[in-house]
Amino acid sequence: MNFIRATVVVAVLFYIFLWVLVFNGVSSLVAPLAVPLILALLVGLGVRLNRYLGITPRRQSFQEPEDDSDQ
Repeated sequence: MNFIRATVVVAVLFYIFLWVLVFNGVSSLVAPLAVPLILALLVGLGVRLNRYLGITPRRQSFQEPEDDSDQ
């Protein structure tokens, strides 16, 4: 658990560092760095819209394979 948390923290810090580079003149990084923010925004707005409309998520249904081993 600690390794995962440390990895997430390092990744977020690296992402922030790349945005600092963008604000200091490396404009070629704007598009690749904006994509995760836009996707997160779209997912968040979609979840909020589903909750506002009262749409319940589909339940997962797994079909167990039949066990043919009659030993």
